[in-house]
Amino acid sequence: MATAIEPNARKGMLAFGIVWFGQVISFIGSGMSSFALGVWVYQKTGSITQFALTSLFILLPRVALGPLVDRWDRRRVLIISDAGGGLSILPIVLLILVGRLEIWHIYLAIFMSGIFDTLRWPAMTAATTQLVSKEHFGRASGMLQIVSAGTMLVSPFVAGALIGTIGLQGVVLADFATFLFAILTILLVRIPRPETTAEGLAGKGSLLHESTYGWKYIKARSGLLALLVFLAIANFLIELNAVLFTPMILSFASTAALGMAMSLGGIGYLVGSIIMSAWGGAKRRINTVMVSMLLVGLFMAMIGLRASIPLVTISLFLCLVFYPITVSSNQAIWQSKVAPDVQGRVFAIRQAFILATPLLAYLITGPLADRVFEPLLEAGGPLAGSVGQIIGVGPGRGAGLLFISAGLFLVFASVIGYLYPRLRLVEDELPDAVAEEPDAVELGGSSVVTAAAD
Repeated sequence: MATAIEPNARKGMLAFGIVWFGQVISFIGSGMSSFALGVWVYQKTGSITQFALTSLFILLPRVALGPLVDRWDRRRVLIISDAGGGLSILPIVLLILVGRLEIWHIYLAIFMSGIFDTLRWPAMTAATTQLVSKEHFGRASGMLQIVSAGTMLVSPFVAGALIGTIGLQGVVLADFATFLFAILTILLVRIPRPETTAEGLAGKGSLLHESTYGWKYIKARSGLLALLVFLAIANFLIELNAVLFTPMILSFASTAALGMAMSLGGIGYLVGSIIMSAWGGAKRRINTVMVSMLLVGLFMAMIGLRASIPLVTISLFLCLVFYPITVSSNQAIWQSKVAPDVQGRVFAIRQAFILATPLLAYLITGPLADRVFEPLLEAGGPLAGSVGQIIGVGPGRGAGLLFISAGLFLVFASVIGYLYPRLRLVEDELPDAVAEEPDAVELGGSSVVTAAAD
């Protein structure tokens, strides 16, 4: 009988780290081109609506697509998504060089890039399950949040500096190069295919059946469904205030103060991601999710409390420290409880469900602030003599009240959510769907993790 060789979790993390680093560079590049293209659209048109459409065209594919990830090998999906994303924006360079670039070209390019990006993120999170041992899911999820933090902090700064020296076409070419770098890192790692499970067999069939199976899988597990609904509500409230942040700050402070507050907020996000990468989260991850989200709501409410840059900046920093801790712990729960061979489509459905909430927030935030909350706290308004004595009166204070309301509602939702047994006990009631250690992983063409039996 051959002696079983225990999988090497450390080398599995190394393989994950190589792929992760490639995606960090690639996402920073994508953030650079998105920033540069958005600036070009605004400078060309002077229209905030046209500028906002760039974000919409990036978001739409993520809501509509993605459940197809499990039909293909995840390593191949990552390569295709990076290659497709790079090729989608490359025509922009040619159009700039011949002087024929138009607004609709930008929309089409970012929409196509968004399609490939939709495949990339579920494939990356699902592949993480195959590379990383279960005990390190929280740490790996924290590392994935550093990708978002890097995009928030690095991309606008670098793109802003590069536009003035190498122009828009140079920024887009730099983004294309980051896609090539990400592909290179993926080629260095062999990602094992997940073993077929009963859930995976049940999910096989037509393209339509496989696309809808992710939702059926979640719906059949009340704990995961409750967690999904809770996070969708939380995301809606957070996005509601994200839309309000810039106009609220500019109602009483300069653009320089706004930039400082946003930069320090991005640093808070990075700090939270690093904490989660090093810590990995509590043993009961649902407790981390609910407590940290409650703190997000509390600090979010404090942002709107007074027209004060120090208070806003400190509150935003603390809010964004706890947010990636929430997201990472949540991701670790899903990776542990969802069968590996259906994670791609389940994560894609979850992504579509969560990302649909910003669309609603974008639609109602402006009218809600302008027509309801701002009039309440204008001079002589219905709440000027009561609430206005605490948070102030005048332009932007209605937005502040909406910040407070959304933050406190998130605190309330966190408490109510934790009192719901299916959500609180999701880790107890659902069995783990993954093994303690990852399957065989290869790095650079040689076996890093192997297992043998007679």
